[in-house]
Amino acid sequence: MISVAAKHAKGKKLKDVIFVTAGQAAEDTRQNGRDVVINGTLGAIYDEEGRLVFLETVKQEYLGLGDAEHIGYAPIAGIPEFLAAAEQACFSESRPDAHIRSIATAGGTGGIHHIIHNYTDPGDEVLTADWYWGSYRTICSDTGRTLVTYTLFDEQNRFNHDAFQNRVNELAAKQTNVVVIFNSPGNNPTGYSVEDNDWDSILQFLKDLVAIGRNNVILGIDVAYLDFSGEKEEVRGFFKKFGNLPKEILTCVCYSLSKGFTMYGQRVGALIGISSNEEIAEEFLDINKCTSRATWSNICRPAMRTMANIMADPEKVKAYEAERNCYYQLICDRAEIFKREAAEVGLPMLPYRGGFFITIPTESATAICEELKKDHIYVIALTNGIRIAACGIPKFQMTGLAEKIYNTMKALGKL
Repeated sequence: MISVAAKHAKGKKLKDVIFVTAGQAAEDTRQNGRDVVINGTLGAIYDEEGRLVFLETVKQEYLGLGDAEHIGYAPIAGIPEFLAAAEQACFSESRPDAHIRSIATAGGTGGIHHIIHNYTDPGDEVLTADWYWGSYRTICSDTGRTLVTYTLFDEQNRFNHDAFQNRVNELAAKQTNVVVIFNSPGNNPTGYSVEDNDWDSILQFLKDLVAIGRNNVILGIDVAYLDFSGEKEEVRGFFKKFGNLPKEILTCVCYSLSKGFTMYGQRVGALIGISSNEEIAEEFLDINKCTSRATWSNICRPAMRTMANIMADPEKVKAYEAERNCYYQLICDRAEIFKREAAEVGLPMLPYRGGFFITIPTESATAICEELKKDHIYVIALTNGIRIAACGIPKFQMTGLAEKIYNTMKALGKL
């Protein structure tokens, strides 16, 4: 192959199975109609009529902005009112007792990029669970790092502390900074959330590790599905645990407007740094601001202003949360249909606590998903399972879906 690319860029290709499959579902829908096609591909909320949801409170605020807010530049770090609003929306009553700094990012993805770029060296490894969002690996490989995993679930489908600790110790033995990405609550793709007692054990282990004096630990907490993973205050309670940690442990929360504020394509989020040490918090702000300037310059102003305006008005917050909670309950109802029917037919699935997705473990995902397409069912084939977007499948189509998948797996001899 003829190439003029730099050595690190040669051979790079991206074929995103999620968007490819979503495109196939869209084409099938154009040809055969929405009621025929089950589209469980994208992580976006669709209502019971199959329309992409744009929360009315958010829509009105966004469309009502003045021209300067729609088209003007924003500060590199983000609009100050937005950053304050993002911290409030993220933590609510569970703000950690710590020095906190924030910077606007290109969605939650931008936050993950900054963590990997600024807290590991080229050639380092980054750790996450074996059930993870595929872009973690893409970001690592594109920045000259390697994503490694630990087995998330033990034999009882609980958090696997032994696997986690063994992998952390392996990384700590060969690199100073240990970066660990957690996608919780509402893990993509499983819907699993790390429980409070597990967080206690995780953090105690990490405190013991840094006490040895050889390592720093950077926790990347991807909370993209925070608003769809449980009761508002209860699901945020774990944030308190990141206060008063040793200075060698830096927590970086990746908060996103994509899901909670239904502004997926606006690509706006906030990377929120939490540290017991003010110098480390200030360093967090300085280095990430520099990387932002070098990567995307600044972030979409109207989306930031929209969110800031809503959060500054108690009546708008009340209306927004009521509207959002209706869709949270809708997704819960859809997931409950699938969970109940999966149990009835004996279809295996991973622990679901909330969020957009349900996952069926299987080593034959590609073959099963290709067969399902013949029945106009579009779900995502992962390396080790099938991801189903409960956020996008109406209840009338969710009913019976578990049985259809079970029958397909049985016919293929993949149960």
